[in-house]
Amino acid sequence: MPKVRKLRPLFAFLFALFRAPGAGGRFLLLSVLRGCFAPIQKSGHRLYAGLVVLTLVTVVAPLTPSFAADKSAMLEKTRSQLNVADGFALSVFAAVPNARSIAVAPELGGIFVGTRESSLYFVTDPGADGTKATVTRISSDFTSANGVAYKPGTLFVADQDRVVSFDLSGFDGKKLAAPAAVLFDGLPDKSHHGWRYLALSPDGETLFVAVGAPCNICKVSGLEGTIITLPVTGGTPQIYASGLRNSVGLTFDPDRGDLWFTDNGGDGLGDDVPREELNHATRAGDFYGYPWFAGNKTRAPDFKNEAVPHEVTFPAFTFNAHNAPLGIHFYKGDALVALHGSWNRTVPDGYKVVRVKFTDGKPVSASPFLSGFLLANGAVLGRPVDIKPYGDDGSILVSDDHAGAIWRLTPGS
Repeated sequence: MPKVRKLRPLFAFLFALFRAPGAGGRFLLLSVLRGCFAPIQKSGHRLYAGLVVLTLVTVVAPLTPSFAADKSAMLEKTRSQLNVADGFALSVFAAVPNARSIAVAPELGGIFVGTRESSLYFVTDPGADGTKATVTRISSDFTSANGVAYKPGTLFVADQDRVVSFDLSGFDGKKLAAPAAVLFDGLPDKSHHGWRYLALSPDGETLFVAVGAPCNICKVSGLEGTIITLPVTGGTPQIYASGLRNSVGLTFDPDRGDLWFTDNGGDGLGDDVPREELNHATRAGDFYGYPWFAGNKTRAPDFKNEAVPHEVTFPAFTFNAHNAPLGIHFYKGDALVALHGSWNRTVPDGYKVVRVKFTDGKPVSASPFLSGFLLANGAVLGRPVDIKPYGDDGSILVSDDHAGAIWRLTPGS
């Protein structure tokens, strides 16, 4: 009895977590049980271990449907508070934890979703409308499975230190086999700005990989602070663009095939500097200013007295400081850009998808396309990350790592 008596406070705590509002308490309950079980089992106290297992089976297992229901209700409430451009309807496509980069795989009837963690997900959509989407974690073997790209038969993943490819000929939608090939394993293995972004060239033969600088503002070496190109079959990478702090979104103009990419400016220079960047690359080899420029035309204090070693290509368009522009997608001659939102600005800013208007092939202005993620009281409902076209009806998917969601914008509704 003394052992059982000692356990009563533990079960009271677990029960309190169980009764916590929404899914958060239950998620924490799972985490607590997971953390408690290992040392208890290792210590040899089988009675304690058995009681934890019993709790896990009898309390946590039945929570799975409820957890999903709570998450669905929470996302639906968030959706009702968001504002979408005229002519579009907004819906919840899927709930995906830490949803980052998206790779659409129509031949497989779904999408791959990367994260800044070890997990990679596949979301099946048998109805092609998101109403019956099923989310499956197909791998947890990465350091940071952020960058994903797809071509029929092959999935590419840019991890923190390497780029790998997967043969999808036997893919069942449930589990990803071991990589078919390691295309390159010499990326800087550093966690600061270590989440990679990946894009496939229009001809499907070349991968473009963004490699961030491993710092706020500092001099870089090797492949740091660049965008590199890599054959889809593997080989030696080439530096396509340099002088970049942290390029976090890549896409190609569907008409001209030119590369466009976002780049986040340095921190610690105030609330309103430097401006964030949307860059246009018309050729390989251009230099974009970092670290001598902290972003746009703002000189970095530590290097302001140094001569800039190369001619600088300045951004084609800029956003407010600390808006953190990430994913970009061309839509009807304009560009949609995900502004992830500020993390250390006195007054938060960003937290929306904007439509950048193009005139004569040049970006000239930006207006809200999907907004409402930032409430007047400073509360944050979501942080957009990636943007991808989906289906034949002109729909657009937007990933959100804060809400843990993939949003769908459907035109003509």
